[in-house]
Amino acid sequence: MTILNISAYKFVGLDDLASLRERIVECCEALALKGTILLAPEGINLFLAAPRAAVDTFLAWLREDPRFADIVPKESLSDAPPFARMRVRLKKEIITMRAPAIRPAEGRAPHVLPRDLRRWLDQGHDDAGRAVVLLDTRNDYEVAAGTFENTVEYGLSSFTGFPAAVAADRERFEGKTVVSFCTGGIRCEKAAIHMRDLGIENVFQLEGGILKYFEEVGGAHWRGDCFVFDGRGALDPSLAPSDSP
Repeated sequence: MTILNISAYKFVGLDDLASLRERIVECCEALALKGTILLAPEGINLFLAAPRAAVDTFLAWLREDPRFADIVPKESLSDAPPFARMRVRLKKEIITMRAPAIRPAEGRAPHVLPRDLRRWLDQGHDDAGRAVVLLDTRNDYEVAAGTFENTVEYGLSSFTGFPAAVAADRERFEGKTVVSFCTGGIRCEKAAIHMRDLGIENVFQLEGGILKYFEEVGGAHWRGDCFVFDGRGALDPSLAPSDSP
């Protein structure tokens, strides 16, 4: 059996968390989905696995809620579900940064599409002629599995350390275009907003993160695999589970 794995998130204000959780649990159980869904006042973050028909049914149901009508998942396939069970959890943040002033639901930072980032990296500069700096916002063990060539990374043990690390490194980015990236887009979205608020100019987030880059572009300018938070461990640029230990 082929399993469809999806990841998606949406920063949107949610004030009905308990009842929303109850409805989502009921739908997931009816469809025998496996994975994790996080709900917080700032939005939803989901990782699901099941045969495609079940996943498509869930997404159609979720999009009936206008708050989630435009949610777009990243997809990959596997031979078995990489999750042992289904969990729907209430959290303070869907990605913990502990920077309450950062509210992506009130306005996103600019983004760059995977194909445009590939073009910038191929030509060695952005469309304005500025040098491009790639900034990995993930934790150290994720970076160790693989990252883009010539990437700036801070050896973080937790995303909560990112604000202080980037604030101390502002001079590096002067006069350059900065592209923040992460696995699926959620961390680099908060990171890009924080950098913009620090006064760093020409900051973009990689739309859809590494997984969308792999899906649309492949492994150009990438070295290694992409760590994922499920039973597969890591994916190669073809979005197949990595054979690396």
